[in-house]
Amino acid sequence: MICWKCHKEINIEKPVRGDECPFCHADLHVCKACEFYESGAHNDCRESSAEFVGDKERGNFCDYFRARKDCPVKPGNDSSVMLGLDPGISSGKSKADAAKDAFNALFN
Repeated sequence: MICWKCHKEINIEKPVRGDECPFCHADLHVCKACEFYESGAHNDCRESSAEFVGDKERGNFCDYFRARKDCPVKPGNDSSVMLGLDPGISSGKSKADAAKDAFNALFN
């Protein structure tokens, strides 16, 4: 599976509550690492029988949990990377200037 937080591959197929990523130490049996997790859905979950879980990033006891095989958000998938723009880190620009440049590039 892929860690939902650091996006590194882990040799755990079916995490249980208490399992954590060996790289970033994030809990693995969490809503954000589940196939049913969908931000914006009722309770952020597509499984209609699952009980409400308040913190989607903390370990829980959900019986419907199924570990995602992929990662919904890959590192660096912000608009500047998708547009092929320099995010400004290597050029010394501030984040605000890099964001402004990316915005202006969309409308030029």
